[in-house]
Amino acid sequence: MTRKRTPDGDAFAALSIAVIRLSAHLQAEGDALAKPAGQTSARWQVLAAADHAPMSVADTARALGLARQGVQRIADLLEGEGLIAYRTNPVHQRAKLMELTEAGRRALADISARQAVWADEHGATYGEERLRQAASLINEMIVDFQRRGDQD
Repeated sequence: MTRKRTPDGDAFAALSIAVIRLSAHLQAEGDALAKPAGQTSARWQVLAAADHAPMSVADTARALGLARQGVQRIADLLEGEGLIAYRTNPVHQRAKLMELTEAGRRALADISARQAVWADEHGATYGEERLRQAASLINEMIVDFQRRGDQD
């Protein structure tokens, strides 16, 4: 016998499905924004992380919620293209830090300029207050899932 969900459970399931569907659209939009710079959404995320602060691949993977191996593969490709450079990490001998090169800064600035126009257009459609409320709820859920994952 299948157990029926509560109304709260139904709402949570509906939100989960909507977020998964939205994620696919955001991935495609990100790829389109990054493509003129010769990049993808995944590469863009790693470039942005390296721009935020010198980070190791493992730190970047944790921050982005991605697998370390996937981030390593992307970082190695970006290094091969001269968009990031690996630097010595003063706190961990083997975990090099990623830093943007000048070419990486130019690529990121190119993508960021397109993203600003895109974000402004979509932001005007939904409104700042609604978007901040939605982001707050989603971020609360992320923290809760991370906390539960840390307990396992």
